Amino acid sequence: MKAINNSIGMPALGFGTLIPDADETISATRNALKAGFRHFDCAERYRNEREVGKALQEGLAAEGIAREDIFVTTKLWNTNHRPDRVEAAFEGSIERLRLNYLDLYLIHTPFAFQAGEEQDPRDENGNVIYDDGVTLLDTWRAMENLVDNGRCHAIGLSDVTLAELKPLYELARIKPAVVQIESHPYLPETELLEFCKERDIVFLAFAPLGHGIKPGPLKDPVVLSVAARVGKTPAQVLLAWAVQRGTALLTTPKTEVRAKENFDISPLPDDAFNEINNIQTRQRFNSVVKTGVPGFIARGN
Repeated sequence: MKAINNSIGMPALGFGTLIPDADETISATRNALKAGFRHFDCAERYRNEREVGKALQEGLAAEGIAREDIFVTTKLWNTNHRPDRVEAAFEGSIERLRLNYLDLYLIHTPFAFQAGEEQDPRDENGNVIYDDGVTLLDTWRAMENLVDNGRCHAIGLSDVTLAELKPLYELARIKPAVVQIESHPYLPETELLEFCKERDIVFLAFAPLGHGIKPGPLKDPVVLSVAARVGKTPAQVLLAWAVQRGTALLTTPKTEVRAKENFDISPLPDDAFNEINNIQTRQRFNSVVKTGVPGFIARGN
């Protein structure tokens, strides 16, 4: 378990719910719960909170698991950054998820889009319409109010750079509990990780397998060599490396077999861990930190 800074336990291994198909969302979430995952990462932007909520409600009942034994996160989308929209967005998400409270609520990106119901506001030239009338700190203050009201246990940020995190951290009344960011051997984000460790912020890595893109970490010669030596799959090696360096992580296995595989990780030998640390390739697979527009999600509603 990774301990987050308000003393609530967040399991280090998390199941990410960015799955386009509704039926597959339900089956994959059920499979993850059955395999042992107790940390579920959702988002308004993924447009499948209802399916995740259905899967969790049915899965908890079927497996005899209490709500208190799972950790659920969802995220505030960019079009809801104005303070007067934050609470309504939060309530909408937990209603769709069929929950009475949320363990963690994240600002999905530090970019504010034009407020409204259209998640992907664009002008006549196809450019994203940003909202320069609200600051990240304005949004954070409204997030802090959710914690004060008791139905949200912790708050954090996603897709931020260290330059954006530092000033917010200094000004925040309730400090960020979690920072979720793309990270894998090709994008270790070491400076951000050290900042988080020093301040008891959980560094939560998404795309720890490099989104499965080829060529990528899953096909890296060092990872393949380590996997062969330790008798694990390349995916298991990458997930073990992420946990071993002190991060939590998200993975999205679609089948029961993959869910079991991704949950079955064990520490790497020191030499293998160091070999992966020394990989020199650098590549970011998702440019969301530059634009607020996440990759791998189809445009439109």
